[in-house]
Order: sequence, then structure tokens, then C-alpha cells
Amino acid sequence: MFTGIVLGLGEIVSKNTKSGMTELGINCKSLYCAGVQIGLGDSIAINGICLTVVRMQEPNLFFDVSGQTVISTNIGKLNIGSKVNLEPAMSANGRFGGHIVSGHVDGTGKISSIKDMGNGIIVKINTSDDILRYVIKKGSITVDGIGLTVVDVFDDGFSLVIIPHTSLITTLSIKKAGDTVNLEADVLAKYVEKFVSNITNKTNKTSDDANLLNKLTDGGFIR
Repeated sequence: MFTGIVLGLGEIVSKNTKSGMTELGINCKSLYCAGVQIGLGDSIAINGICLTVVRMQEPNLFFDVSGQTVISTNIGKLNIGSKVNLEPAMSANGRFGGHIVSGHVDGTGKISSIKDMGNGIIVKINTSDDILRYVIKKGSITVDGIGLTVVDVFDDGFSLVIIPHTSLITTLSIKKAGDTVNLEADVLAKYVEKFVSNITNKTNKTSDDANLLNKLTDGGFIR
């Protein structure tokens, strides 16, 4: 499990594809400098994608990426020299600084605009209805592994306000309109949807069911 708190930036140093599998080599010096203990088999979120360390040559780490992951995330658009966000998996006794992130990317979005406010930037991201169904105002979403708070939701996407610190230590500092980003919706929204669908599909609803649905509607969790 991850929390959306990016610990450092990495740089792709190799990208080799064979028999439908891509071995991705990433310079992870920033993790070593931060004192992260890394071993074979460890999980690290690369742009929000949970990948497993299969080979080590400090400071470089190597990961096997399936063909499905390549085509369903922005990994396929990255080249040698591209920067990526890095977050090691959270330890059981670690500090929970963000929100629950599984590292299982739901899909991608495209940055439609970036506006500099002087004390931060406003980023608007367009994405599909399959992801937007889980996005709510003031809710959480992970963008390229960065846990962020949604400002507004539109018919075709959502907006975020990025503070200077977050921009500085992540790839958001080099993103531009038209770039593709990985998105992972808040897993709690998916559980709420499943739970609510079970209730709404019940033939005989109880008063408790009705009260719960009303509270979820009033809270903006369902419409």
C-alpha cells in the first residue's frame, strides 16, 4: 500500500522490451539518499504504478512491466531520460501522511490546461466517465502517484491546485498541457459504490437502508 506522498524523482535509464514484457531501469538515487532500504521483491510506485524490484545495480533499480500495464498507463509514453515520481511501499509502522493508494492505476487522463497563480498552479485534467464517477469535490485522487485534493469537477474532468512544494519535488514541475497522467481514484469511493448498489438492488429495503442512502446523498457521496 502507498499513501500518495512522493519521496523523490527518478530517471529512466533503460527500457527494453522482449516477448511482451518491458524491463524498466530507473535511477532511484533519491530513494537511497533518503535512507530507504530497498531489496529484491520490494514494491515501489513508479508514477503511481505498483511495480516490483526484479534487479538491482545501485543506484539503478529494474522492474518488469507487463504489456497490459504499458498500454493502460503512461509508461509507454516515457523514454530514456524521462523523470518519474517514486514512492516506496508504506511500512506497517510507518506514518500515514496521505490517503489510501493501492498502486493499481484505474486509467489515464490528459492535462488540458495549467495556469500559474503565482503562489501555485491550477491544473485541469480531462478523463473518462469511468474515472469521473468516483471523483468528488474536495475528494482525493492520485495523479502520477501524487495524492491530491480535487477542487472542482466538470463534465469532462476535474481541477487541482498544486502548491509550490508539491510542484518542486514531483514531475508536475515539468508537465505541460497535452501530457498524459496516470489516475487512481479513491478506493473508498469504489467500496461505497459497491455497497450502495447492493442496497439499491434489494427488493425489500428497510428503513435503515433508506436512512443510509439519504445520508450518503446529503454528503455528496452518491447522486
